[in-house]
Amino acid sequence: MLNSVEEINGEKMVNCGVLRDHQNHSFTLPLSQEGEFYECEDEHIYTLKEIVQWKIPKNRSRTVKLTDFSDKWDLTNPFPKGFHGSLILKPVYEIQGVMKYRKDIVRILPSLDVEVKDITDSCDANWFLELLTTQDLFEMTGKEFPIVAEVIEVPQGNQLPRSILQPGKTIVIHKKYQASRILTSEIRSNFPKRHFLIPTSYKGKFKRRPREFPTAYDLEIAKSEKEPLHVVATKAFHPPHDELSSVSVGDQFLVHHSQTTEVLCEGIRKVVKVLTCEKILTKSYEAALLPLYMEGGFVEVIHDKKQYQISELCAQFRLPFNVKVSVRDLSIEEDILAAIPGLQLEEAITDSYLLISDFANPRECWEIPVGRLNMTVQLVSNLSREPGSFLVRTLVEEITEEQYYMMRRYESSFLHPPPRPPKRPSVEETKLTLLNLAEERTVALPKSPKVRL
Repeated sequence: MLNSVEEINGEKMVNCGVLRDHQNHSFTLPLSQEGEFYECEDEHIYTLKEIVQWKIPKNRSRTVKLTDFSDKWDLTNPFPKGFHGSLILKPVYEIQGVMKYRKDIVRILPSLDVEVKDITDSCDANWFLELLTTQDLFEMTGKEFPIVAEVIEVPQGNQLPRSILQPGKTIVIHKKYQASRILTSEIRSNFPKRHFLIPTSYKGKFKRRPREFPTAYDLEIAKSEKEPLHVVATKAFHPPHDELSSVSVGDQFLVHHSQTTEVLCEGIRKVVKVLTCEKILTKSYEAALLPLYMEGGFVEVIHDKKQYQISELCAQFRLPFNVKVSVRDLSIEEDILAAIPGLQLEEAITDSYLLISDFANPRECWEIPVGRLNMTVQLVSNLSREPGSFLVRTLVEEITEEQYYMMRRYESSFLHPPPRPPKRPSVEETKLTLLNLAEERTVALPKSPKVRL
């Protein structure tokens, strides 16, 4: 894996990494290194946008294989039923231009057979309007705001009221800033799932929904000091050692904490990490030890009937967290979250926004996501003075699956890989050593700043 390029002792070097026997090894190679290099296939799933932006250099094709699309595409799906072959992606570029004294954008395809002449030195730049995109606006300095602009082009299907964003509309762009959002997904067993960005100012209320845990290790991660974690088993488990507890479907447990214990493994005493629990019987409790490597199934039992604001959930519980809307946000004309039976609050992120308003009503403001709404405007003038106070209307934004995975991948790039759950103990000392290393990596993981520009 090629990670970065840096200069060492006056020579350009490439920082490389290789994974062998579950161990990362780092080394450097000079840029002058000769040899045959081949790109390795990876198991990652990429969106089309990621492939175009990250994986296709100019004029280079890319061979890909489609994944998980047959149940998500409509009748316009160009592929035959059951198609699982490979595709060759080739980039097609177009030129965008502005005509003299006109505001609309002209798109010129590369297949157009024309000849052009460069007249830059002989023309007046004032003949052409200066058009700015959302990203251009965000790159302006904070001192240049507020500004008045005319909307030239805006994407179809944006979730803002049409009275605010439409071609020819004059708007005020008050400022740029970072705002918090909660990345959320619909809970359902089949695809496609819907994905949302919920502002922390959302005024609806939520009730908790049971979480599902595929392993005992997930119980260890999810437990909190605020309340005991009460779960019911959905899958049986028969331990390989007498020192550990068996589990039957329907057994209920109160999860406490993790500890180590000794087990007899092929005549040799071995130390394994276990989860200490209390098994709930009819009239009493029984101590239980569940190995962290246990692959079972557990569903949370909810006793809390309280209704929470989204800010309370994020402050009191560890994400991801399952909820449903119990009281919709009455300040929103149509609360798209209210009809969804279950939501998983996945993680808090910070995103970039522009605050805009109608020029005729500058006090009622709306937020524009810089990375997901690519409008084009023409600057008209600077606003002489800013209105005293704003009424900021934040929307629950529904994002596409492509945007969701781009966002998750960006956030994950700031984090270390998650620790692997412990494995079954073995008499081989090498495996035991790897197990201890894996457990040590679970301690003191750094928090991500999660800031995207």
